Amino acid sequence: MFSRPLLPVLLALITLATAGYATQEEVVLGLSQDRVAITANFDGSEILIFGAIKRETKIPEGPPLQVIVAVSGPTSPVTVRRKAKRMGIWVNTDSVLVDSAPSFYAIATSAPFRETITDTEDLRYRVSIARAIRSVGAAMNIRNAQSFARAVVRIREKEGLYSLRENTVAVDQQTLFRTAIEMPADVTEGHYSARILLTRAGQVISSFETDIDVRKVGLERFLYGMSREQPFLYGLMSLAIAILAGWGASAAFRLLRNS
Repeated sequence: MFSRPLLPVLLALITLATAGYATQEEVVLGLSQDRVAITANFDGSEILIFGAIKRETKIPEGPPLQVIVAVSGPTSPVTVRRKAKRMGIWVNTDSVLVDSAPSFYAIATSAPFRETITDTEDLRYRVSIARAIRSVGAAMNIRNAQSFARAVVRIREKEGLYSLRENTVAVDQQTLFRTAIEMPADVTEGHYSARILLTRAGQVISSFETDIDVRKVGLERFLYGMSREQPFLYGLMSLAIAILAGWGASAAFRLLRNS
């Protein structure tokens, strides 16, 4: 039995040993771009994510290193409504407010998802699409409330905003990794988060996070800002443009008819 004066020293040594083991492999990350500009002819973007694993010792023996890359867009609450047929008419019956759902979420893995991370670690780090959505609760009278969160996933997967891309992260010699994340044309502007997790035997041994800025630029930025900050002037300008466009089309049609 150890004496009481030695206990703090032993605990400190155990902590240091554990910390050294946990940080023996770390992520060194690179991005092809950390800013995406949305212009009038923007039809999507592809971001190349690459990096290396920094080690203080040689590659550990045992299960191979796996890499998970998760890119998520700005989060916001989403109201989901359930429709039902009443007297031959489809009407909204129940609704649930999903507390937080990312506008964009893409996961890329170096192996099948369930081989890269355990369910416990997935719950801890909220990696999978289902766990990236937070729905605290719903009214007691609503049946199967979790189906509303699943509906958000299903709809946004269909729109190309949510995706799971297994076996798309290339890992070379358990040291270098790379993948590409495609962003659709209708992405929401704001700050995006790119997370990289290193795992062995399903356990997260290191993680790294960085930001990607997605913004409208040029005329698109000006019009977007006006629509939010000066909606009355934006409405007048839109009306004037519509009148001028109609008058111009009418004048061109008359010239063609008289020629």
